[in-house]
Order: sequence, then structure tokens, then C-alpha cells
Amino acid sequence: MADFKTIEVITDLLIIGGGMSACGAAVEAAYWAKKNGLNVVMVDKAATDRSGAVAMGLSALNLYLGLADESNSPDDYVAYVRNDMMGITREDLVLNIARHVDSSVHLFERWGLPIWKDEDGKYVHEGRWQIMINGESYKVIIAEAAKNALKSLGPLEEHLFERVFIVEPLLDGDRIAGAVGFSVRDQKFYIFKAKAVLVAMGGAAHVFRPRSTGEGFGRTWYAPWNTGSSAYFTLKAGAEMTGQEVRFIPMRFKDGHGPVGAWFLLYKSNSTNALGEDSLVTRIDELEKYAPYGTTKPIPTCLRNHLWMIDLFGGNGPLYMQTAEAIKNIADASPDEKEARKKLKELENEAWEDFLDMTITQSLLWAATNVEPEKQPSEIDPCEPYFIGSHSGGSGAWVSGPEDVAPTEYNWGYCNMSTVKGLFCAGDASGASSHKYSSGSHAEGRIAAKSAIRFIVENNTQPNADKAHVEKLKKKILQPLDTFKKNREESSDPNIHPNYIKPKDFMFRLQKIMDEYAGGVTMHFNTNKPLLEKGLELLAYLKEDSDKLAAEDLHELMRCWENVHRMWQAEAHIRTVLFREETRWPGYYYRADYPDIDQKNWQVFANCRWIPKTGEWVMLKREILPLKK
Repeated sequence: MADFKTIEVITDLLIIGGGMSACGAAVEAAYWAKKNGLNVVMVDKAATDRSGAVAMGLSALNLYLGLADESNSPDDYVAYVRNDMMGITREDLVLNIARHVDSSVHLFERWGLPIWKDEDGKYVHEGRWQIMINGESYKVIIAEAAKNALKSLGPLEEHLFERVFIVEPLLDGDRIAGAVGFSVRDQKFYIFKAKAVLVAMGGAAHVFRPRSTGEGFGRTWYAPWNTGSSAYFTLKAGAEMTGQEVRFIPMRFKDGHGPVGAWFLLYKSNSTNALGEDSLVTRIDELEKYAPYGTTKPIPTCLRNHLWMIDLFGGNGPLYMQTAEAIKNIADASPDEKEARKKLKELENEAWEDFLDMTITQSLLWAATNVEPEKQPSEIDPCEPYFIGSHSGGSGAWVSGPEDVAPTEYNWGYCNMSTVKGLFCAGDASGASSHKYSSGSHAEGRIAAKSAIRFIVENNTQPNADKAHVEKLKKKILQPLDTFKKNREESSDPNIHPNYIKPKDFMFRLQKIMDEYAGGVTMHFNTNKPLLEKGLELLAYLKEDSDKLAAEDLHELMRCWENVHRMWQAEAHIRTVLFREETRWPGYYYRADYPDIDQKNWQVFANCRWIPKTGEWVMLKREILPLKK
């Protein structure tokens, strides 16, 4: 076995991740831990300053209610999310995030985040729920607050472990006992023992074949380093999962994946097909069949996609965002020509800044292709599917709701705790509570952390981590290094070998399976029972071959396990799409054999669970219940 130094860390609460929800958890956990004489450790695969989905920056906070001036109520937001998710949402979890999110936003501003304000000192809204920010350093600001909170408990190096990739959970019967992983910089194997664990490792990109290939392979809409680790960890711990069939397909500026929200909401732009028709107008009658969701405003995200896809896949592409028209309309509203020219220049600068804040590659692509947004439209396109419980998706763990509003069936003692005792989830790790975005993920991290500290106070015993099992996990996790070392000399090319498979080739196989059998881009997001069953068969072969993964160095070792994590997310997805016999979210995926919504049989949560003792998958329905009055 590869010679790695074993380092054991014992703590009360272990936070895994370094994105928005993990940083929120660190701030809240440190506060309550200090009051109760407890310890907190956070482990991040990357460097916290630039890790997570908003690492590159952001141009808007997509969730802010404005409770202080009564602009909106939590109930308003619940209604919005319920409609956008076609009726499948945990209203108790969404309400809980909505009533706490404003406090996170106010903390952001206090910590130094520049939020746009109008002449009256009020936040500038992009839409009803969105406020504009100068967010190129958004994550750095949030990370600094998290690190300062952890430093209040003692030396930072004892409370924050960066560049450590967590691979597997540790269990003590039905209770979480910690986690194991390795450094991606040094030959160190880590054993973290904890009384409670908070999972915040993000969603998953690169499970499906991406639109961008070759030199643009890493250019995805969702963070490419988010690899399904939250789903893998919770599944392997035996937690019940929900929303695994819900993958998100964002409509974005083509190839650069620049955001379209500011153009639709702030600039009031419209999109057209190649014939100059606005799909959201000319195809509006199509929405009648999806009542009551399709006939309310705003149109659900998946149904907007659906209308665009009818045009695109019907031969009326490409699709365009009419940026020049939108900018001209705003400038023309100015009182005189001089003011109009000034306004035009401001809008042009804002158009570029929108991308420079968060999607620099889109600015580079505009520049490289001579696109001037004030003079010509720019192409938009649906991306490949992603798994993201914090955006317009719902995949994640099935977690306990808040005591005051969650129906009895949704509450088992501690808010945001999964069905595994002591295992808490937030952000992309918690399911059926979508549209929390970055600010809501931060708030949910705080909610989950406070609840986890309460759990520890009331269950203050250290679970056992079986030493022999830990040694087996260490051997298993480091095996790809040994496999490469043993077999390397038998081939003239280290990447092509009869006795092992490198992580990149493994990923390509996974993406091909998902693209062609689970409804990816090349299939126009269509699938059916025979395709899904064939996909499961091919995934089974891929799982067998995962034992032959080989790593040349620590970086490739990380890539090996990232792809194993993706593979488990893929299997949970295929099994749940196969289980739900309807097309609940047209525009995200289509079951060609069940093309309609079935409110009678499938107005339910489709949940799944992998049983650690037997290796079996269990599929089950959970009833959608109203808030407790």
C-alpha cells in the first residue's frame, strides 16, 4: 500500500465543504460551540477563499426577501418555489430558509460586500427576489468571515483543513462517526472522528457529457470541481435521498455559459428564434397542458426551457438574446440625446461587468467573436444537465424540517438532519428545498450548524470508528496509486493499459452512458424505460471497472474518487427517473414513454436509499404535505 502518514483529528462537529453553505455553517457553529465548550473542524477540498459554486464571483444575490420593509413574505417565496418546481417541494424547508436569508445578506454587507443601492439607499433589484452586487470578491469576503469565526476557537490550522479531499463516511451503527480522506498536496491520510457531521460538498457537474469539448472541456455552467461528493457521502452513509431525478438545465449564453438573468430581469430583454419569434409568446398556448403551474406567473424555469426547446429542436434555431434592442430601449427612455448617449455607455459597461463579475470566459468569447452587445444579439443555448439542490433543481438528502412548521412526518428531532443520526446537510446536499441560491445556502448552513450543535449537546458521546474498517478504507482509497505503480511498466503509454483505467477515460465512459441513455444533450434530453435500463446495465460494468482505476499522482487520485462520486450520483439519477413514470419537468428531461404530468399518481416525492449492509437500492414515494398550522 502507498506509504501515507495517517493523521487522526477528533472534534465535536465536522463540517465538510468550503462553499457558501459550509462558510455559513462555520460562522454559526463557532458561535454556539464557544458557548457550549465544543470544538468545530471544517475540511475543504480546495482553498476556501475560492472554493464552491461562486468561487469566480457573482453579479447578483438571487434570494433576498426584504422582510424589514415588508416587500415580500416567506409565504410569497414558498408559493413561488412551489410553482417553479411543478408542485414538488418541501414547503417547510423553503419557508425556513426564506425567513432567515435576509440576515445572511445583511451580514454580507457588514463584512464588506458591495450591494447596489438607489438614490434612496435601497437595494437595487434585478427582479422580485434578486439584488445586484459587485461580486468579483464575493467568495473571498464570505470565506474571511468563516475563517475568522473558526479562529475564535483556536489556531486556524487546527480548525480548517484545506486541500483535503473527503472520500468516505464513518459509521457507528445508525450514527455518523466521522469521515476519511486524503491530502491532495502531501502524502497524508486523514481520519476525522466527530459526534456530528455537516455535509456541504456541493452538487455535481460533468456527470453528463458537456456541450463544450476539446479545449473548452472545463467550461461548464456549474462548478466543474463539484463532483457529486454530497450525494455519494450521504448515499454511502445510508441516508434517504430525494429529488434525484431533478437535474437542472440552465439556458445560458452559448459556450461561455454567461448568465441571462440580468438581461431578462434588469434590462428587460427578450429572446427570439432565428425567425425573430419570441418563443415565450408564440408558444404560450403549450403551457395550458401544464396547468396549474404553466398558467401562473412567472413561468416555471423548466417550462420556459421547454418552449425554447420546441423551437430549437424543431429546426428554428439558433436562439438569440436581443441585447442590442434591450439596451437601445432603455437608452431611448432618457429625456434627451446627451442623456441617452450617457445611459447607453453605462449600460454597455454594465453588460460587460455582469460577466466580468462571475463568468469571465463569456467576456472573452464576446471579444474573440467581435460581439458588441449594444450592436448585435448573442446566441443562447440550453446547457448539459447538472445536479444542484440550491438552484432550480431539487436533488439532495431527505432532511428533517423545522419543528414549528414541518408536519410530523417531516420532522424527526433536529432541523436539517438526514435520516442518519447526527448527519446534517445544507446547500446542494439537502434536497427538495430549491431556489436558495448562494445567500439561501449560507443561511441554510447556519440553520443546519446551529441544529447540529444542539444535537451534540443533547447526544454528547463520541461514536466509535472501527479501526479495522478504517484500515480497509485507507487501502481502498489509496489503491489507484498502487494499481498504477504495479502495472505502469507493462505499456508504452501510461494512459492506455489492459490492466487499469485512468480517471479521464473513466469519466468519458460515464458521460457517454449518461448522455445517450439518461437524456443528455445529444438525445435532446429525451429518454425512456429501455434506455434507462440499458444505462443501468452499462453503469454496472463501469462500477466493476472502478476497482481498476489508476492514479499517477495525488491529483489523479483525487480525480479517480471524484469520478466514483459522480458515478453514484448518476446511478441515483437513473434509478429515480426510471421510478417516476411521468414527465414532471419538461425542459429538464422528457420521458418519451410517459410524456405527460400525472398528478394522480406522481404528485409525490420520489425518494431512494442505498442500504449499506446489503448494497440494495430501495425506491419509495413520500407524500407532499402542507405546512403545520
